[in-house]
Amino acid sequence: MVDVIANEEMAKAWDGDDGAHWTEYADRYDAAGADFWQHFLAADLIAANDRVLDVGCGTGQSTRDAARAAGSGRALGVDLSAQMLDEARSRAAAQGVGNVAFEQADAQDHPFAAEAYDVAISRFGAMFFGDRPAAFGNIARALRPGGRLALLAWQGLADNEWLVAIRAALAAGRDLPMPPLGMPGPFGLADREPASAMLVTAGFGDVAFTEVTEPLRFGHDAEDAWSFVRHMGIVKGLSAELDDATRTAAHDKLRSLLTTHETSNGVEFAGSAWLITASRT
Repeated sequence: MVDVIANEEMAKAWDGDDGAHWTEYADRYDAAGADFWQHFLAADLIAANDRVLDVGCGTGQSTRDAARAAGSGRALGVDLSAQMLDEARSRAAAQGVGNVAFEQADAQDHPFAAEAYDVAISRFGAMFFGDRPAAFGNIARALRPGGRLALLAWQGLADNEWLVAIRAALAAGRDLPMPPLGMPGPFGLADREPASAMLVTAGFGDVAFTEVTEPLRFGHDAEDAWSFVRHMGIVKGLSAELDDATRTAAHDKLRSLLTTHETSNGVEFAGSAWLITASRT
């Protein structure tokens, strides 16, 4: 049974075109942010018998890795996107990860069993809640007393070269508005002090923000990167209102930018995130 979704705007996107895009390019997205995820795994935040809740699990790499870390426990991945979850189930079966399950649910108000999980995690998925206090209060209720929270979330725009560079290349003379901090979207948890206070209000303590600075890799070379980047939501969104000639010029500028970021490890841009940890009070 699927929830009645509270976060309707995000549900429409992730269970529609955005979800289809992320499903098609799942391997590319997983590879792009691989260094951030390896940093998360290296922090050893999941114990061998943990019951893990993965919020915004997408196509399930984070849930599968959590299930492997919790070898004698279990992991449940929840997401708004039915098609991404179908892909997650398929990949888990193909890889023989048996202690994992996936469910289409809005973690903002889904009736999770009380105190059913030892740790709740999210890899760049918890920034999109329409009502963050309600969402994290709901997640806190799903954790046992003393249960842990561990999230990866983007820092602000100025700290993420990849976003600054893409926006600049596609501005095409426009004064693009700054994405707001603290609102549903990529920077929903970027502002440390308000986000920390919100988590305390939601029922968490021992809140800590650790800076994680890693490269994002978009392809082996500029042409390979362009074949991926051109379909990203930010590129499509910033290109949508441009006329054909201006769009072509902007895309050429972005392709040229990708060339300048070629390294021996591929096309790299600097990125910066928070590893946010807390415990349920």
